[in-house]
Amino acid sequence: MPKLKTNRAAAKRFRKTANGFKGYASGRRHNLGHKDSKRKRHARSGGSSLVDKSDVNRLLQLLPNHK
Repeated sequence: MPKLKTNRAAAKRFRKTANGFKGYASGRRHNLGHKDSKRKRHARSGGSSLVDKSDVNRLLQLLPNHK
């Protein structure tokens, strides 16, 4: 049986937490100096950054070692 490989693109974008998977908002990696505070504040991780329950099975396929 071959090894289960993690999808590296998904591994960089999602992290497993006790409540599910946490995703990060786009536009928060770099070039933050010219973006206004409101735009950065709304992209900040909060309670709404958890991945929806309907997408969890898809993430479990992409991240088989993060169960």
